[in-house]
Amino acid sequence: MLSALSGFVLIGAIVAVGWALRRWAGLPAETSGLLGRVVYLVLAPCLLFTGVAEADLGVLFTRPLLVSTLAAVLCFAIFAVAFRRRDPGTRVLGALAGGYTNANYIGLPVATYVLGDATLVVPIVMLQLLIITPLALLLLEVVTTGRASWRSVLGRPARNLLIISVLLGAVVALTGARVPAVLLDPVSTLGQAAVPMILLAFGMSLSGRLLLEAGPERAPTITAVALKVAVMPAIAFLLALAAGLSREATYAVTVLAALPTAQNVFLYAQTFRTGVVLIRDAIFLSTVGCVPVMLVIAFLFSL
Repeated sequence: MLSALSGFVLIGAIVAVGWALRRWAGLPAETSGLLGRVVYLVLAPCLLFTGVAEADLGVLFTRPLLVSTLAAVLCFAIFAVAFRRRDPGTRVLGALAGGYTNANYIGLPVATYVLGDATLVVPIVMLQLLIITPLALLLLEVVTTGRASWRSVLGRPARNLLIISVLLGAVVALTGARVPAVLLDPVSTLGQAAVPMILLAFGMSLSGRLLLEAGPERAPTITAVALKVAVMPAIAFLLALAAGLSREATYAVTVLAALPTAQNVFLYAQTFRTGVVLIRDAIFLSTVGCVPVMLVIAFLFSL
């Protein structure tokens, strides 16, 4: 419990610094977005490459990933059924808000500082980037335009630096190849900067938010947030028990299931011009709400 609490305190402190910088340091409004792009294009790929290159890829074919996948799919389904009378775009994006985990920007710090192993999020990252994302983009293209190009949708993962870095790391792990230190050291050093930069950028993004304005998006937003931070970890915990996972694995999948809605979903909402307010609020509220939920989970598992 104390190690988990210290991890959350560390995360909170760095987020608070980011918030204070945006609030009082006179930084431009686009600073958070620029930092996020640096993390996305350079730092996170470096971190994922080094993590995967040193990881046991057997974790991709384990019961914990199956538990995480089933928990997400059930939350997708619950939202879609609950709001079956809403427009298709809202249903798709709201479902994503309820089950698509922020495994990159918040998952990496939580896995690093709370669970003690950054590679625990790698299977979830790969699942979401390689399978869930292409399917979600295909659905959004169909419901918003009435048509879709399989080539454009399936080609997106091949242009995603996070996916490329994971795949390159997997090649190194599988082949046992040794990367020369002159190449690996800069990559490793850049990767170490990813987590604090992620948290600084997120802290900056929290400044000046107006949430849950009256309107048709309020109910689906609240539902999506409840699914993400409460229902999904509860489902993951029950599935982990049913699957006979160890106490450590059960703790990990439950904590990771409580991660907030991924910021990637906001990009999808902007791209397809639907559900923008819903996703914006869901990301913020689930990010704030996941902290007490994770603390409760850590406390219960410490008993």
